[in-house]
Amino acid sequence: MTTRRTPHPLPAPSGRLAVVFTGGEQPSPDVLDGVPRDAYVIAADSGLHHALDLGWPVHVAVGDFDSVDVGLLAQAESRGAVVEPHPEAKDHTDLELALQRARELGARRVLVVGGGGGRFDHLLANALVLASAEFAPLEIEARHSGARIHVVRSSARLSGSPGELVTLLPVGGPVHGVTTDGLLYPLAGETLLPGTTRGVSNEFLGGQATVEVGSGVLIAIQPGGLGTHVSRQLTGGIR
Repeated sequence: MTTRRTPHPLPAPSGRLAVVFTGGEQPSPDVLDGVPRDAYVIAADSGLHHALDLGWPVHVAVGDFDSVDVGLLAQAESRGAVVEPHPEAKDHTDLELALQRARELGARRVLVVGGGGGRFDHLLANALVLASAEFAPLEIEARHSGARIHVVRSSARLSGSPGELVTLLPVGGPVHGVTTDGLLYPLAGETLLPGTTRGVSNEFLGGQATVEVGSGVLIAIQPGGLGTHVSRQLTGGIR
């Protein structure tokens, strides 16, 4: 399907981090702690509301805009946003369209903020699209409802706190050569198959952990909660 685009030229990310705001629940301001203010901002449909409410200028807005206030869209465009409307009967979700624009514009790192809107199918589809082969050139992190997701294609360094939960899930096929450091239950050059729950509910031993893969794609999910095993060890409780 074709897309209508505004005639003025798009600015380029120029190596900056691209932040993609999506719809769903309004993210809390602290979800953007540490994100540079010169980040390149792409709004996916009603993610425009979230970006503007949190005071982030939008460079590009994409989607069918079926859940966007028309006045707010015009306001964003008057402030310099490039608006790229798509038909409602489209072949891609708004998030996928935003990731495509980030890739086409030359971004290398992308942070996705929000997503899901409470629908399980949206949450699952959004998680899977992050790990799509189409976006293999991108280093992708997502933050939603207190959770963080990292797409791991070769290696990733994760930040957390002692006892914080982290789950490793293979996507799209077997993941070989999985090696971790800094997690309670270590993996050393092992294979995780699709559908396995072996990587569920691991825990940080300290503030940092690394995950490496030889081939395949993992999603590393930090759901935002604490496990029980490390905390018991730290407090001298019974294991």
